[in-house]
Amino acid sequence: MPGLGLVNMLKVLTINIWNRQGPWPQRRLLLRSGIERLAPDVVGLQEVIHADVDSQAQLLSAGLGYRFAFGEAIPRGDGSAYGNAVLSKFPIERERVFPLPGADQDEPRSVLSVEVITPDGRVPVLVTHLAYRLEHGFVRERQAQALADILDKEVPRGGDYLPAILMGDFNASPDTTEIRFLLGLHALEGRSCCLADCYGETGEPPGYTFDGRHNAFAAPWHERPRRIDYILVRGPELNGRGKPMASQVVFTEVVDGITASDHYGVFATIHM
Repeated sequence: MPGLGLVNMLKVLTINIWNRQGPWPQRRLLLRSGIERLAPDVVGLQEVIHADVDSQAQLLSAGLGYRFAFGEAIPRGDGSAYGNAVLSKFPIERERVFPLPGADQDEPRSVLSVEVITPDGRVPVLVTHLAYRLEHGFVRERQAQALADILDKEVPRGGDYLPAILMGDFNASPDTTEIRFLLGLHALEGRSCCLADCYGETGEPPGYTFDGRHNAFAAPWHERPRRIDYILVRGPELNGRGKPMASQVVFTEVVDGITASDHYGVFATIHM
């Protein structure tokens, strides 16, 4: 592939957009203006409502030069679906959706997997949203193991493939078993994974992305502030590809009493 020997920086954003809850028209403007200002190459969105004639991913990216893909997690009775999406400045190929294990049927989860075709190679991009209940750490452990299986068995590496990126709302703080498993710091059932946490390596702590003290949309849950949104990358490789270079928490601004979502986002630059 032309340009494969060059080294570039890939700008990546993840944000849980809180579907259409709250003052969606005002929030939509904040989300869209933030995406336009940050100008990420690739965006992962969670809690997206999608229909053929009305997709939140398309509304947020129209006219900004992005392609998009959507992966269903939950079908809705009106013919639309709830799930995850990818926006990309580059062509998107090989769109697939993998279901994730859960404790019951009222909270189905999935991961959207695509390949983003950059000038320097193919970047596998996976976007997900894990179980949200505080007491369901055991469910998130199973979901993290399933994600590791998908990375091992379904996501290529080598050749013209650049390091895979896994991002989304994991509903788990960095000290939990499920996150430590993904970072290679804890084994589950005799195995582990080894991804780099972009914000954990390059951001300023604490980096909370769900914080009811400052975000009125998160306040009703009465939860302690936590960092639960992540951009993880399968790297770094010996040539430096897949190395997190910088990251920050974004979408923290309050405009006329409104934030873009009940979550803040994470924006990272990755050495590719």
